[in-house]
Amino acid sequence: MKTVIINGQNHKGSSYNIGNILAHKLADDSEITEFFLPRDLNHFCLGCYACMEDLKKCPFYEEKEKIANAMEDGELLIFTSPNYCMMPSAPMKTFIDLFFQYWIPHRPQPAMFKKKAVVISTTAGTGSGKVCADLKRTLSYWGVPYIRKYAIAVQATGWKDVSAKKKEKIEKDMARLAEKVRHATPGKPSPYIRFMFNMMSKAKNNPDDPESEYWKERGWLDGKRPWKNQERR
Repeated sequence: MKTVIINGQNHKGSSYNIGNILAHKLADDSEITEFFLPRDLNHFCLGCYACMEDLKKCPFYEEKEKIANAMEDGELLIFTSPNYCMMPSAPMKTFIDLFFQYWIPHRPQPAMFKKKAVVISTTAGTGSGKVCADLKRTLSYWGVPYIRKYAIAVQATGWKDVSAKKKEKIEKDMARLAEKVRHATPGKPSPYIRFMFNMMSKAKNNPDDPESEYWKERGWLDGKRPWKNQERR
């Protein structure tokens, strides 16, 4: 299974290691593409809105394109982030900001409506569930229909300090999760996301909207839907 991992930190901590355990239960090394933040996308969104006219107008498009192409080609997306103050890491939040045009109200990418995704977060104590909820919300607004969450308190600040008992539990959890992901079919986005898409198709039927042409070219203003008609960017 072609897998893309987006790691919300450069160091290879607990969240990274769990993501890799899962990935290697589903894919060979040759099928796994991995990115580290901020190493592979070290910019903040400027709020210039250039991407609303054309994704290629983003001043950081060259770096984003590598990640975007990998995500489009992948079957499974794995997002990992440690808990930082009950939220995803700052580099992960920056990544979300830089890909805001993927959200339903802007330029949703048709390929995302066919993906599977897993979001993973660890913490020493509490808060990893909130991180997973934030990441899941983002992917839902991208149109990803199948998303699983895995949040766990590892009671350690680094992977080497996680107890053998805890690592054994994680290994078993990842084996079960891998089986679920392997046999799952993406299906349709949630009713709420489909409702929002339908509402936006009406709002985008406006020649003054800079994203109107994008929606028109894909037939979305005429009733076509990306979860029914797969198209490429």
